Amino acid sequence: MANPAVNSIDVESGSAYTLSEEERIAECLGAGLPPEAEQHLRLAGQNYANDQVALAHLQAAWDLAPGHAAVYIGKYRFYFYKNRLADALAVGTECLAKAARDNGLPEDWRLASPGSADFSSFGALLPRFFLFTLKGYAYLNLRLGNLEEGRAAVEKLLELDPTDKVGAKVLLEVIERQARGEDED
Repeated sequence: MANPAVNSIDVESGSAYTLSEEERIAECLGAGLPPEAEQHLRLAGQNYANDQVALAHLQAAWDLAPGHAAVYIGKYRFYFYKNRLADALAVGTECLAKAARDNGLPEDWRLASPGSADFSSFGALLPRFFLFTLKGYAYLNLRLGNLEEGRAAVEKLLELDPTDKVGAKVLLEVIERQARGEDED
């Protein structure tokens, strides 16, 4: 397994630094998020109905904690629940690249292999974050009509997670029903 080096940016100095594996795991759980960024994420949620205000708070959170998993998740959820699926996919694609880096994987998810990370353990947080991010990527591609890309992502999920801990088979069943011409209603 590769020894992942993750470059992050120190907001005050603008310099790059590397997070340890423990720090990357903690980040997935929300650690390391500056209180001001956390407040902006909270305000974005409270102002969900007002797109302009909510997006301003999401941008402020990003400016304070660029690349932090919690900010990616906040942006993704905002766009997803607003049914702005193309925007959610753009955020999801960036987050997938981050999840790949955090696991020492190639940025192109297609190049990941079952032995590249501990995908077999649901308790391994960083690999699980990658799998769930890839699942979101697959789902959004399917919803947006990018069926080949969505199917490829689902097949990669099942290759990496053959016991289907993240539920990729459900997406595969949807694809197969659509291929047979069955309605999803």
